[in-house]
Amino acid sequence: MMNPKAKHALPTRAWTGYLLLLWFPLSLLWQELVIKVYCFSRLLDRGLLYVTLFTFALGCLLSLICIVLPPRGRWISAMIFCGLTTLWYMIQTVYYTIFKTFLVLYSVSGAGNILQFWEDILSGIGAAAVPLLLLLVPFVLLSIFGRRATKSLPARKWPAIVSGALTLVFHAAALMAVGLSSGGVITPRYLYFDSFVPNLSVSHFGVMTTLRLDARQLLFAPAPSSSGADAPVSATTEETEPSTSSPSVTDDTSPEPEEMPVTYKDNVMDIDFAALAAGTDDPTLAAMHRYFGSRTPTRQNEYTGMFKGKNLILLTAEGFSRWAVDPDLTPTLYKLAHSGFVFEDFYNPLWGVSTSDGEYVACTSLIPKPGVWSMYRSGENNMYFCLGNQFRRQGYATRAYHNHTWDYYSRDISHPNMGYDYKGLGHGLEVRPTWPESDLEMMEVTVPEYVGDSPFHTYYMTVSGHMNYTFTGNYIAYKNKDKVAHLDMSENARAYLACQIELDLALENLLRQLDEAGQLENTVIALSADHYPYGLEAGPLAELNGGEPVDMRFDVYRSTLILWSSDMEQPVVVDKPCSSLDILPTLSNLFGLPYDSRLLMGRDILSDSPGLVVFSDHSFITDQGHYDAVADTFTPNPGTEVPEGYALERALEVNDMFAYSKLILEQDYYGILFGRS
Repeated sequence: MMNPKAKHALPTRAWTGYLLLLWFPLSLLWQELVIKVYCFSRLLDRGLLYVTLFTFALGCLLSLICIVLPPRGRWISAMIFCGLTTLWYMIQTVYYTIFKTFLVLYSVSGAGNILQFWEDILSGIGAAAVPLLLLLVPFVLLSIFGRRATKSLPARKWPAIVSGALTLVFHAAALMAVGLSSGGVITPRYLYFDSFVPNLSVSHFGVMTTLRLDARQLLFAPAPSSSGADAPVSATTEETEPSTSSPSVTDDTSPEPEEMPVTYKDNVMDIDFAALAAGTDDPTLAAMHRYFGSRTPTRQNEYTGMFKGKNLILLTAEGFSRWAVDPDLTPTLYKLAHSGFVFEDFYNPLWGVSTSDGEYVACTSLIPKPGVWSMYRSGENNMYFCLGNQFRRQGYATRAYHNHTWDYYSRDISHPNMGYDYKGLGHGLEVRPTWPESDLEMMEVTVPEYVGDSPFHTYYMTVSGHMNYTFTGNYIAYKNKDKVAHLDMSENARAYLACQIELDLALENLLRQLDEAGQLENTVIALSADHYPYGLEAGPLAELNGGEPVDMRFDVYRSTLILWSSDMEQPVVVDKPCSSLDILPTLSNLFGLPYDSRLLMGRDILSDSPGLVVFSDHSFITDQGHYDAVADTFTPNPGTEVPEGYALERALEVNDMFAYSKLILEQDYYGILFGRS
C-alpha cells in the first residue's frame, strides 16, 4: 500500500518543481526594478510595461533551457544563469554609480584600463551597497532552495512547452507594445529600432534588453531611419539669406553701428551635395549628402577672423567645472574666465566614455557613437576639421600632450590623426608618474618645446583633476591639501578644489612662460572640461554650490568655457545656451579658418544661430526651454510662448544629429569628401 503521507507529498513536490517556470521571470524583474529605482528614481512610468514584458520573455527562455536538462543539470545551469545575470546587474550598478552612465560591450575590451582605477571601483561599491545587496537576493535564495526545487520537477515536456510558448508570447507582446507606441516627443519605437541610447534604453527596456540592443548595434550598423534621415524635420531646409544681424553677445567696446548694415557670408565650402547624392548608388551616402546639403549653415559675424594668425593653446581639463573658478583659490582661472569671452550658459554634457568622449566632442564637434570609443575609432578616418589638421594646413606647428599614460584610450592612434605631434607619459613626456600626475609639471617641461615656434597650436589633455577626491590615494589633492585646509567643507569637496588648484598653477606657469617669450599677447587660451566632477556625490556638490542642492538633471552639467586673449580690452558676455560641441566651430570662425559649418554638429556660439545644447540621452536645452528625455517632457522657459510642434521639431533635429554623427564616423565621410589619407 502507498504511504498516505507520500500520497499527499507528491502534489507539493510537483508544485515546488513548477516554481522553476516562474523563477527567472520574477527574479530578473526584481533586479530590473532595483536598478530602475536606484538609477532613475522612477518606477511607475511607461517603461515599466516594456521592462516587464521583455524581462518575462528572457526569464521564460532561461527557464526553458534549464527545464529541458536532466535534474542535476537544471540546478547547475540555473546557478550559472543567475550568477551571470546578477554579476552583470551589479557591474552596471557600480559603473553607473561612478560614471552616471552604463557600461557598453565595446568598453569591456578596455577593462584593463578601467581596473587602473580600482580605488574608484571600491568607492562605487561602497556607495551602491544597498542596491547591490538587493540584487544579490535572488542568487542567495537560489543557492539555498534551488537544488531541491529544480530536482523535484515531475516532468519536462509540459513545463518546456509552457515556457517556450510564454517566451514567444511575452516577446511578441513587447515588440507589439513598442511598435505601436506613438506618444511623447521621443517614442519607444525610435529608441528600440532606430537608435541606441544606453541610459534611455535601460530606463525604457531594462538592463538585459539593453545588453541585447548593445550587441546588435555593435555587430550591425543600421542605415539611417526614415524618421528624419532623408527629410530632416528641423529648420534646415530654409533658404539661407545673408545676415545683417549681430550675434547674441554683449560687448562694451563694440563700434558704433554703421549707416549700412554689414552683410555676413555663410561659413561653407564649395561642396555640391546635390551632385554627390545624385552620383552615388549607396543609399546611405545619398541620404548623408542630402542631409548635409539641407542644413542651415552658421553665418560669419563681427568676430570672424578676430584671432587670425595668433597662436592657440586648447585644453581639455579633467573634471573641471564652474566650481573650480574662485578669485582666491584659483586666481588665474578666475582671471581667464572673466576677462575674455564670458559664456554665461555653457554646458559640459557627460557622454558614454566620459573623458574620451568629452575630448571627442570638443575636438571634432561631433556626437560620439554610443557603445564604442569614438575617438579611437576615428583614428583611421580623415578628421579634416580637427584643429590640429586645420592649423597644420595653415603652416602652424601643432603639438599635443597628455600627462597620463600616452596610449590610454588609444590616444597614440587618435591624436596624431587629429594633426598633432603627440607626447604622453611613457612616450616623450617626462613627468613624475604619480597618481594623478601634475599639470604644473607638464607645463614646465612642454612649453619650452613650442614657445619659440610661430605660429603654433598646442592641445593639452590634463589629468590632475581626476577623481577620487580624497587626501589619501590622490597625490595632487594631498600636495595642495594645505591650500584648502581653511575651508568649512567635507574632505571630498576640499580635495576636489585641491586638485583644481594644480590646474590653476599650471595655467599661471603657462602665462608666465608665454610672457617671458614675448608670445602672451599673440596667444589665445581656450579651456573646457571633459565632464563635470562625477566623482562627487550630491552632498559635496551642494557644498561647492554654496550650500544649495545641485539639480542633477541639467544644472550639474553647467560649466565654464574659457576663451581668452590678453589683448581683449573688455570682456564679451555671451548669454545663449552653448556647449563643448560648439567649441570647434567657434574657434574656427574666430581664427578665420575655412570650414563648412553644415558638416559639424555644433554651432559657432558667436553667430546669430539659436543656441542648442544636446545631452547623451537626447535631452536638450534651447533659448525656449529644456526637454527631459527620461521624463519625456518639454518645459518652456518662464514667460516664453513656444510655438506648437516646437519640441517635436527640435527632438527630431537632435535625433538626426546623433544619427549623422554616427554615420560620419562609420563611413569616414570626411574622407569621402576630402580624400582618404
